[in-house]
Amino acid sequence: MRKIIIALGIVVIVVAWYLFRPEKLFINQSVNEGLESSTTAGNDTPSLLTEGSFHGVAHDTKGTAAIYVLPDGKRVLRFTNFETSNGPDVHVFLGAATDANDSETVTKAGYMELGSLKGNVGDQNYEIPAGINLADYHSVTIWCKRFGVNFGTAPLASAN
Repeated sequence: MRKIIIALGIVVIVVAWYLFRPEKLFINQSVNEGLESSTTAGNDTPSLLTEGSFHGVAHDTKGTAAIYVLPDGKRVLRFTNFETSNGPDVHVFLGAATDANDSETVTKAGYMELGSLKGNVGDQNYEIPAGINLADYHSVTIWCKRFGVNFGTAPLASAN
């Protein structure tokens, strides 16, 4: 009986480790991407459409989120001076809400996922698919899918 209890204890510990990934609390994943800025078409400057500053919700989150149109017409969400907690299964969402100070606001208002967070520290870019109507999205949220938690949100305002 004792061997069964020990075996079950080990299984519980392994499952808990997999779900919570506690080592990520101590390990930063840094990214340092530049913003594409040249083309042969003549106009070589990305155009800033919207931007906003992150504020923490479930975790301290800071930095700037900005949406640019590149010279080739692609649209990119760019994080600069970005920093948040690391965690399991963290993603980047464009949110329909103008801001979100909790997790429920994000899920009720709606969102468009742009992909997994590349790193919890540093400058990084996320391509926005061509068919997305940016008028429908007013914020950027860092979202932990595993636990359904909003790490932090940046309300976006027009750059004009």
